[in-house]
Amino acid sequence: MHTVIIIGGGPAGCEAAYQLASDGIQVHLIEKNNETGGNLNNWYQLFPDRKNAQDLNKRLQEQLNHPGITLHLGMEPSRVEKDGQGRFSVSLSDGSLLEGDALLVATGFKTFDAKRKEEYGYGIYENVVTSVDLENMFRNHAIRTSKGDVPRRIGIIHCVGSRDEKVCNFHCSKLCCITGVKQAIELREMLPESEIFCFYMDMRMFGPGYEEMYREAQEKYNIKFIRGRLSEAAENREHQVQVKVEDTLLGRPLRVTLDLMVLLVGMEASNETQGMARELGVKLAPSGFILPLDPHYGNNLTGEKGVFITGCCSAPMNLTDTLNDARSAAVCITRYLNMK
Repeated sequence: MHTVIIIGGGPAGCEAAYQLASDGIQVHLIEKNNETGGNLNNWYQLFPDRKNAQDLNKRLQEQLNHPGITLHLGMEPSRVEKDGQGRFSVSLSDGSLLEGDALLVATGFKTFDAKRKEEYGYGIYENVVTSVDLENMFRNHAIRTSKGDVPRRIGIIHCVGSRDEKVCNFHCSKLCCITGVKQAIELREMLPESEIFCFYMDMRMFGPGYEEMYREAQEKYNIKFIRGRLSEAAENREHQVQVKVEDTLLGRPLRVTLDLMVLLVGMEASNETQGMARELGVKLAPSGFILPLDPHYGNNLTGEKGVFITGCCSAPMNLTDTLNDARSAAVCITRYLNMK
């Protein structure tokens, strides 16, 4: 019986593990945290259908009860070796050793550290939060300022850490725009009396139902979308955030005082992704994500025989594309093992 080692227990790793196990392949799934789910654990609702994220997370976790899957939680690979027969040996942080016929990298992404954009005041001004912080507020059903007040005016800043030469991130994170739309709608539903602004460079609605959700945000929820990049943010004595931005559609500067400012942080290649790439000798794209062998016919292949990739270790993806990519990777691995 063939064995596959998967590094990373986020949605991609979990889905690939289940698909492989369902094909009769033994799977070792390694996850550095004490639970699977990855970044999905921080999410409140999904777009565009507003499904509860934890419902999907629960389903992915239940699939891991398959008898062909062995979970290794709280573990990290300390060393990966490949022998002359194409078999892999993975040493774990507890000293144990796993062996497999193929290796799947599913190390996901990390969110941009907003403190790197000092001019936005994250970690400095009390009422500046990230989109991840806001998701946790949604989960706790408590949208409040640092003083515990209900915010009356909220600003959402798009593309923080994406498409930004100053932080050497030239790529689009793909999900920030629709995340901003979703969060603006959720804010309106929880705080119907609040004014909500989205400050954006340009709206990129990539997926099915996204454009409709954007239209709904404007027409039904009266979200104010202002095209213009934030140039300055400062805190006043009441700990409100005063922002300066140019409305590039109207061609005029704006000053807005916000009770709460939300930074839509982009996606970056995780440290684990870059570490595994170096360990395995696979190529990285300029963005820092793993470069697939071919973007059309080999998006799960790396050029290193027996080494496969899936999910956001290769590029920013929404959850639907991530799960589809995991299934694709499972098919590629099954074909590879059947040809050995």
